[in-house]
Amino acid sequence: MIDATVTELEKITAPYGREIKLENVAFENGMRVLRVHIREGNRFTVMDIDANAASKWGEAMSAWAGQVIPQSETQE
Repeated sequence: MIDATVTELEKITAPYGREIKLENVAFENGMRVLRVHIREGNRFTVMDIDANAASKWGEAMSAWAGQVIPQSETQE
């Protein structure tokens, strides 16, 4: 197994008792991924995604949130 340095980036409390945790994972061989932990009660989902996937995912979420959140709330 390749050694890695894991740094927590963000912990987000989501509706209905869910939690999202984002970590930067830097492997010894130079590869870096974003590790996404999603906790729903006793269930956990963990995904490692590359920068390209993270960028597309982030853009899609920002676009959606921009449509849902009234403009006045985003400027606070």
